[in-house]
Amino acid sequence: MNTIINEINEKLQTAHNPVARIFYNSGESKILLIGFNKGMTLEKHKTHVPARLLVLSGAVKYIQEEYENPLKKFDYQDIPVDVIHEVYAEEDSLCMLIKC
Repeated sequence: MNTIINEINEKLQTAHNPVARIFYNSGESKILLIGFNKGMTLEKHKTHVPARLLVLSGAVKYIQEEYENPLKKFDYQDIPVDVIHEVYAEEDSLCMLIKC
């Protein structure tokens, strides 16, 4: 995992958007690591499979329509299927996205 995190941190030095890398991919399961610099937003999108966002470091805000959930280290948010949402980085952050 350190190699992937190091790659994300390196890319974030010049990135304008969050940097995502696949950590695990097998069958219907996929785990992504997503790095954010403070102030970055993972723009509005939706997932077509059940997902969970877990904060590994830093702090982000999960935004879904009228609902906002601030998340810090080790907090998580289950993400509903086919609902538009976005993620905003309150601090430099690393998150894990688990899709099943």
